[in-house]
Amino acid sequence: MDIKRVAIDAVNETIVMTVVNMDYKGQVAKRINEKMPLATVKGFRKGQVPKDLVAKQYGRGIKEEEVKKVVDLALERFIQSERLNLLGTPLPKVNENFDWDAEELTFEYEIGLVPDFTLDLEAKNDIVKYVVTADDKLIDDQVARIQKQFGTAIPQEAVTAESDVTGTFSNEEKGINNATTINAELFKDEATFNLFVGKKVGDVVTVNTKGLFNDDHQLMDVMKVEHDDVHGLEVDVNFTIEGINTAEPAELNQELFDKLFGEGKVASLDELKAKIKENAENQFATQADQKLLGDVTEFLIESTKFELPAAFLKKWLQTVGEKKMTPEEAEVEYERSEKGLRFQLIEGRAMAQSDIKITFEDLKTFTTKNIRQQMAQFGQTNPTDEEVQGIVARVLSNQDEVKRLSDQVVAEKLLELFKEKANPTTKEVTYDEFIAASYGE
Repeated sequence: MDIKRVAIDAVNETIVMTVVNMDYKGQVAKRINEKMPLATVKGFRKGQVPKDLVAKQYGRGIKEEEVKKVVDLALERFIQSERLNLLGTPLPKVNENFDWDAEELTFEYEIGLVPDFTLDLEAKNDIVKYVVTADDKLIDDQVARIQKQFGTAIPQEAVTAESDVTGTFSNEEKGINNATTINAELFKDEATFNLFVGKKVGDVVTVNTKGLFNDDHQLMDVMKVEHDDVHGLEVDVNFTIEGINTAEPAELNQELFDKLFGEGKVASLDELKAKIKENAENQFATQADQKLLGDVTEFLIESTKFELPAAFLKKWLQTVGEKKMTPEEAEVEYERSEKGLRFQLIEGRAMAQSDIKITFEDLKTFTTKNIRQQMAQFGQTNPTDEEVQGIVARVLSNQDEVKRLSDQVVAEKLLELFKEKANPTTKEVTYDEFIAASYGE
């Protein structure tokens, strides 16, 4: 058998395979011999059919099967021996006039190659690493929310200006259907909440989303509207009232502090505020890291130029999956996934350049940290090592979980690499300023 690569350009090649009779004739003969005792041809008893008739009846099908086996195995070994780094899988070229009786059978496969490119992690950029602080207003608002949350709810028959109103926002056209609690402080205009005053359980109030809140992004929290849809959204939504309460604020005493943070860990309002500030800024740091990772990702995708075998990949997309794609569907899917593919290649190159590897110990350490954090959220602040490691072992026995956690470990390692190499400018901001920077407003 003769196998060779024919280059088309830097990222597209054709593998040409020429198969001759000696590559498959022995296996074909063996299969025909095996077929003889079972062959049935009119005029002959079962098992008594002459070999030439068996070959005539079954030989073409057997030949095609055996040639396919030879070609598939040779193709796999050739890709391994050439150390080809492929995108997608080889696509056989269709030959409508293929001659199975020819002395030499030629098969061609299109392949798409991973491009070779230079990745400069230290390229000049204007990326900002935000340090988000919890200001006094945010802390005071959180104290008030805590008092309200742990206060005594007093049911009411009708909505007043001081009521907390539980219900569901809905709009069938936009797929809005979200249960939430509202009050007078939520809306931009005081007149909006006045529409609810005097209403009772079961009543429906209709409001328009345009200018409903001080920040359109609140639509994401209150109505679960996607970010891409919040800007300028102008639709009527119905709010069905399901509960009406006022709240008598909880006292800021040791009983409340112990309930929030555990016995004796907070003993005064100042310590409560310090704890709120610490927890909030830890949460903000995670959000800031995610923004930094996203900003660096976007910068690297835009600044790292390389060619992809686009035409090949669009053709390949038509062949994968249970439901075959049309050329038009493959075009849409490629456009949707191209940026992700580019970063996947950049990510791999960054890890290779920096010799980043994910070990089982990395995965175990990361999983252990996550399990402890989750247990703490549910009040289990001091689990034993045996308890934690038992859960870790169960989690890591699930291959889907291993894949998900491995992706998170990679993201964590890349974040640390990007912080070091990209050398972003550090900027201290309030949470409101961070939200404005995050959403371009």
